[in-house]
Amino acid sequence: MSGTLNKVMLIGHTGDEVKMHYFEGGGSIGRFPLATNETYTNRNTGERVSNTEWHNIVVRNKGAEICEKYLKKGDKVYIEGRIKTRKWQDDSGNDRYSTEIQCTDFTFLSPKNESEGGGAMPQNKSASHSNNTNSGQQQRQNQPQQSQQPAGEEEDDLPF
Repeated sequence: MSGTLNKVMLIGHTGDEVKMHYFEGGGSIGRFPLATNETYTNRNTGERVSNTEWHNIVVRNKGAEICEKYLKKGDKVYIEGRIKTRKWQDDSGNDRYSTEIQCTDFTFLSPKNESEGGGAMPQNKSASHSNNTNSGQQQRQNQPQQSQQPAGEEEDDLPF
């Protein structure tokens, strides 16, 4: 394979509310921390060890506005994107680095009743958004709907 790939997929819990910044041209950017956990048993001591890794998530434009509206601290979310490291100089002239996940797609995983917002997300829906520069379309996916048929009644026209 001659190409390269920069792709990240994370499932974790938000560590804070989405912090928004709006630009004069109408664009926006949202930032929030995401925690992922790793739990394992130490072979020597037999005790359970849990490690938390924090990720800086950056979402742009319409995706950022959707995250600000629906994501609350502690919500579970799937994030897809790419790693980006920024370099800048602090007030003392020292080089500083920050590694972020530039989010290109996300799906809310916390059920409505578990969200601290208490009804912020539409019922029976999970929000998904793609920041694909070619399409720039917002997507909403319906979760599978259960049949409204009363118990005990079956369809007679089954193909098998």
